[in-house]
Amino acid sequence: MTRNTRNRRGRRKSRSQSTILIVLCLLVATGVAASFAADNCSGHNSEPTAATDALDADALLKVTIPDDQPQEILPYPGFTVSFNPQAHEPNYVAWELLGAETDGAQVRKNFDFQADESVYGSATPDDYRRSGFDRGHMAPAADMKWSADAMRSCFYMTNMCPQDHALNGGAWKSLEDMCRNWAIRDSAIMIVCGPVLSDRLTQTIGRTRVAVPERFFKVVLAPYANPPRAIGFIMNNGRVRGGVQTAACSVDDVERVTGYDFFSALPDDVEDAVEQQNNLTQWQYAGR
Repeated sequence: MTRNTRNRRGRRKSRSQSTILIVLCLLVATGVAASFAADNCSGHNSEPTAATDALDADALLKVTIPDDQPQEILPYPGFTVSFNPQAHEPNYVAWELLGAETDGAQVRKNFDFQADESVYGSATPDDYRRSGFDRGHMAPAADMKWSADAMRSCFYMTNMCPQDHALNGGAWKSLEDMCRNWAIRDSAIMIVCGPVLSDRLTQTIGRTRVAVPERFFKVVLAPYANPPRAIGFIMNNGRVRGGVQTAACSVDDVERVTGYDFFSALPDDVEDAVEQQNNLTQWQYAGR
């Protein structure tokens, strides 16, 4: 994993320095040390903190959902799906996105949507035809360009939800683009997203009767930022007036809406702090 490191400059000294020059150099060195300490307290670097450095992605991406909510865990290359066989779509999809994974040779046009025949309740591409809804990726294809297996897997219908095109091609896509930029800046981010299945859903599509969500959520954690930070989003399944900014909320807000528990592997004090945050500006401009 690539993380930002701070370069430190040394100073070459001449053996024939006078006493005055030595004193001046000591004063300069003291100033550099103070500046370095101040930078470390600024919160604008992406070095790991002691609180999160020992945590791996699997632990950070663990999600707890209500006991009575159906799920089958599907560990695909590059992401994990908690699949709901009754709704015929994910409860959630979770993945770690490294900055290095935002680029790659795999092109989405070389892959087709397909049912996962090994999964009971998987929708089919035909369920979405003439439905008025897009096959909305939860783990987006643009995050999987680094691997043919990951790209192929993200086109399984178990990774799809019915999305209004105004959302899929609008604020949802904009947020996906933002996440890739954040992954590049912060070296790695953790992402969990999906439909809000706690809503009362009455509309279905296709012979499989795929549930049509009213809303979608996404939570993002930057565990290696200093200090770590997180943010949530809830978007209606349609045009999001005001765009991503108006959909931003805290992770706590998303937990209240969905009934899920995110990022519980974090130390309690860190989890409490980051899950209260709702500052999209901090995410947009951190480190600048």
